[in-house]
Amino acid sequence: MATRKHVFVTGGVVSSLGKGLTSACIGLLLESQGYRVSLQKLDPYLNVDPGTMSPFQHGEVYVTADGAETDLDLGHYERFTHARIGRHSNYTTGRIYQTIIEKERRGDYLGKTVQVVPHLTNEIKEAIRRGAQGEVDVAITEIGGTVGDIESLPFLEAIRQFGLDVGRRNVAYVHLALLPYLRATGEMKTKPAQHSVAKLREIGIQPDLLICRCEHPISDEIRSKLSLFCNVAPEAVIEEKDVEHTIYEIPEVLRAQRLDEQLLEVLGLEARDGDLSKWREIVDTIVAPACEVEIALVGKYTGLTDAYKSIFEALTHGGIANRARVRVRRVATHDVEKHGAASLLAGVHGVLVPGGFGERGIRGKIEAIRHARESGLPLFGICLGMQCAAIEFARNVLGLADAHSTEFAEDTPHPVISLLEEQRGIANLGGTMRLGAYPCRLVAGTRTHAAYGLKLVSERHRHRYEFNNAYRERFEQAGMRIAGTSPEGELVEVIELRDHPWFIATQYHPEFQSRPTDPHPLFRDFIGAAVARAATGGRPETPPVTSETATAGG
Repeated sequence: MATRKHVFVTGGVVSSLGKGLTSACIGLLLESQGYRVSLQKLDPYLNVDPGTMSPFQHGEVYVTADGAETDLDLGHYERFTHARIGRHSNYTTGRIYQTIIEKERRGDYLGKTVQVVPHLTNEIKEAIRRGAQGEVDVAITEIGGTVGDIESLPFLEAIRQFGLDVGRRNVAYVHLALLPYLRATGEMKTKPAQHSVAKLREIGIQPDLLICRCEHPISDEIRSKLSLFCNVAPEAVIEEKDVEHTIYEIPEVLRAQRLDEQLLEVLGLEARDGDLSKWREIVDTIVAPACEVEIALVGKYTGLTDAYKSIFEALTHGGIANRARVRVRRVATHDVEKHGAASLLAGVHGVLVPGGFGERGIRGKIEAIRHARESGLPLFGICLGMQCAAIEFARNVLGLADAHSTEFAEDTPHPVISLLEEQRGIANLGGTMRLGAYPCRLVAGTRTHAAYGLKLVSERHRHRYEFNNAYRERFEQAGMRIAGTSPEGELVEVIELRDHPWFIATQYHPEFQSRPTDPHPLFRDFIGAAVARAATGGRPETPPVTSETATAGG
């Protein structure tokens, strides 16, 4: 087999430049050239994984099929490429140190003094190799953090050594840096990028390509200056300007500057005619849609796009499938609790209630779900959103006023949501939930089954609590169908209302499997229902289910 090639992506000047998105675009471009890629993120923080980190600190926790709680950038990797993403696709300093300490306690180092070099750097290099397993031509590894940070140094040292280990011809270094624009003087400044590359070169890494994040186009003068002071060819200075409409424009922006061809040349691989026509169709649909809908996302992290990153992207994918522009109205749960749902949701064509943890905002979610149910608004509940839909139905349709989840009220007389049996007695929070892909059997004749067109599907989970089976019969008699369960029928995975235009809630997270080229069936149909709602001027096609209309037979 030919020698596997490696691309390392680093960042400088400031964080949150978009290294993950750029890495995903590089993967897409190389795939379009016919090469098989893997993608990996190395994060320089001491948490073992992001599973216990606050969304305010870290954003979304992205769950892989094999049950790893990972960085949100891995969502970009899966949405842009066909790379197999799993637990070896994300390593943190904490996880690396945990492995080293376990080895030291076992005596694996045979009494040697355990040091940053070579033991820590060797473990990082092993993590890079594990992330590139399988039939892979080019392994892309993103280094989190910023060049110059203390915590990033072992990772940068490891990738410097890696180039020495496998041969410089088998490694390409890509550096992403900011070119700030000073409005007061009307100038684009290159000095921060120069210093960033200088720090990288001090470590012993010379970038092969310099990708410049900027708000304005790079002039020939600026390009020549960066080339001179950063020691890269002028054509290897790549402009990555803010795009106008969608992040899905970025691959074509980079292709126009021959980024993939230049990378392949550095790696000694043949450049072919890459086809991006599929992506052009996606961008064209987003830029010139046939219609427009507005979806209310009712959550407690609405000020943070990254907290619901995959959901925002999946809504866009649902819009692509319906040739519709999806505008998202961010509705904070505490505002619903303060001002009521009717005024805050007025004029929207659908309501999405996402997952989350903790009691804060639960009442606002329940009120928003009740408004959607009673007004006939399309409703999509995900994870905790599904549990809140069950609580709302139990309270306001079944008449169980004190119905709740034992997560928030241990002594509730009607625990319609309760702790998984295997979760009882667990003390540690990290990595102990029901995580990863599980099969779900769909019930024939349900709207959910019609959306998938399959009897058995696989979806990703991240939760501890489940629908209480003691209430299943009462729910079904009152009009709430159990539309999907675990294969043996024990765990409720999907609920949906019979007499409602579109009311589906899932215990799993369908957003993790949605792609711009292959929108998730439930997001596709949810946006389709919103389009239908908009076409009727906001009137529901069927009457909503209420405590008065619910009957024993549904």
